[in-house]
Amino acid sequence: MRVKINSFTAIIRAKRLLFAFLLLGNLAVPAAAQNTQKSRQQLEQEKKRNLEKIAEINKILNRTSTRKEATMGQLQALNQQIVSKSKQINLLSEDLQLLNTELGELREVTGTLAGDLQNLRREYAAMIYAAAKTSNTYNKLSFLFSAPSFNALVMRYRYLRQYGLARRAQVRQIETVRTELLAKQRNIEQKKNQQKQVLTVQVSETKNLEGIKQKQTAVVTELSQRETQLKKELEERQAAANRLENTISRLIEREIREARIRAEREKATAAARAEALAEAAREAAARETGNKEKATKEVAKAEEKAAEAREAEAETKAAPANRVAMNEEETSLASSFAASKNRLPWPVKSGFISDRFGVHSHAVLKNIKVENHGIDIQTTAGEAVRAVYDGVVRGVSVVPGMGRMVAIQHGEFFTVYIKLGSVSVSEGQRVKAREAIGTVASDSDGTAELNFQVWRNASKLNPESWLVNR
Repeated sequence: MRVKINSFTAIIRAKRLLFAFLLLGNLAVPAAAQNTQKSRQQLEQEKKRNLEKIAEINKILNRTSTRKEATMGQLQALNQQIVSKSKQINLLSEDLQLLNTELGELREVTGTLAGDLQNLRREYAAMIYAAAKTSNTYNKLSFLFSAPSFNALVMRYRYLRQYGLARRAQVRQIETVRTELLAKQRNIEQKKNQQKQVLTVQVSETKNLEGIKQKQTAVVTELSQRETQLKKELEERQAAANRLENTISRLIEREIREARIRAEREKATAAARAEALAEAAREAAARETGNKEKATKEVAKAEEKAAEAREAEAETKAAPANRVAMNEEETSLASSFAASKNRLPWPVKSGFISDRFGVHSHAVLKNIKVENHGIDIQTTAGEAVRAVYDGVVRGVSVVPGMGRMVAIQHGEFFTVYIKLGSVSVSEGQRVKAREAIGTVASDSDGTAELNFQVWRNASKLNPESWLVNR
């Protein structure tokens, strides 16, 4: 009987080890898989967004490519397409690296499961061998009735019962590990197939990128041969940009001036009203024959308010002349606009930034610098232009060489939308964020481009840092 007890102890020990393994497996493996899945999810979302951007660029490029001769709009679209294609290839490389990591983890888990399955089968074989020695009814009854006491008999009965349960549990555990092992092996095959697919796509994208670069070179070469024409167009564009800057500056100066006059008038009226109340309080105090102390306090209170009103009037007059004087509502609007930096919606639903803010080199002409007071967003002709924030329309005009313009005030901030084909708002109108204000026009080359600017009082800001990243 000593052999039987030792065998059963070994079985229980194996059972405990198996439960520990399954417990650790259920905790550790899914946690690693969760981290991998999170990275996988992020990567897939980024790939999806980039593919959507490539589709937008292709749509715009197809429109600009209908002309026989190369254009700057076509070159800008090709440049952006190269950037997006290169990013997609890098994302595919990250995908391959992630697949290699996932495959390595799967192989490690599979090896562990295979080893444990082998151990479980060996333990189960030992259990079957031990059970075979005592399988007949006589040995079991002899084992039970040879007990020295009734309590010992009950303990031996429980032992035999648990022994049978352990065998059945061992079978179930072997099947569980075997099923898990087969699942992991299938996952390995799936990951291998995914690797092949991603590698095929990457090779295809690399070939496409080379083709786009060849088109870019051809467009640059053709444009370079028209250097004189490009310089003339650049001069005309620069003249139009100067007219636009003057128009915006005059508009903002007008709003600053009118806001200052309005604020000074309001403060002067409030000061006069407070002074009149103070004078009335003094006259009432002079006529008071009863409660002189109360009358004196009321005079002091009225005079204090009058002094505060005169101080506010003086502060308004002394305020810098290059800032918008704002009331409480306008101050709140400006504050909420400032808090929306990096989160403002794009003024058009589709498109890409074809020319960035500031001074930079010309895309074709050597040693030539160009300056943009906003950003150009190339899109499709007729695309709806939307206000990026709540505000009041302060200017609607036509700028020669730049098309129609709409300027919207948000407290001390101004957003300006240029190169519009049509306008659907009027000066003085209040608009909400994402409300349509017009449509994008296309130039003589067939390029549809919106120029978007952000000003704070008379200072130009980089609009790209205000828009939500996409």
